[in-house]
Amino acid sequence: MTWVKICGMTNLEDALVAVDAGADAVGFVFYEKSPRCVTVERAREIVEKLPDEIEKVGVFVGTTEEALIDAANDVGLTVAQVYPGANNRLPVLRDEFLRNAHCQVIVAMAEPALEAGSFLLPGPTLARVFAVLVDSGSADRPGGTGEKFNWGHAGFIREGMKRLDVPFVVAGGLAPENVGHAIEVFRPWGVDVTSGVEASPGKKDPEKVRAFLRAVRETDRKAG
Repeated sequence: MTWVKICGMTNLEDALVAVDAGADAVGFVFYEKSPRCVTVERAREIVEKLPDEIEKVGVFVGTTEEALIDAANDVGLTVAQVYPGANNRLPVLRDEFLRNAHCQVIVAMAEPALEAGSFLLPGPTLARVFAVLVDSGSADRPGGTGEKFNWGHAGFIREGMKRLDVPFVVAGGLAPENVGHAIEVFRPWGVDVTSGVEASPGKKDPEKVRAFLRAVRETDRKAG
């Protein structure tokens, strides 16, 4: 079955709706410029009340190694989803993270920046990679745009991920109405949604969350 992450959690009620609907993971944004940004303390309060089997994913943009490690360990994250900062450097490529963070890694990339070399990761990091996430975005806004990227590049992305030999997740502009088509086009391991299931930034619409999960599972069933 397709792995599903509902991102941008700011309160326990929304996180529990996602769990009840059948999501595999919930996400917390620690990027100060995001309207969905939460504090470490708030995220920890929510995580403490979630089932053990649910992946708890923290989203970080250009965060220092030390801050990322501290937040991941303090909250109890199982996965850190990391976007490069302005210098295009990923903290997860450094030995300090590999030694001290008690979680796996989702390496997030904005689709316009993808090139053949972008699929290469060093061996020690690759061993900790949970998945690679492909999102819409730019250097100024690395993710969370609520817009689709060019799905015409699906073949290129599939081939790149095949070479890298890691699971990949599609994000960017997904919603109940189009997630089934996205799965058919990309054949990803997982999908990630934020604004497409919201009533307003930081507040989920329970019916949209449930509709998103239904659409994913119906597509999975048809693929059989």
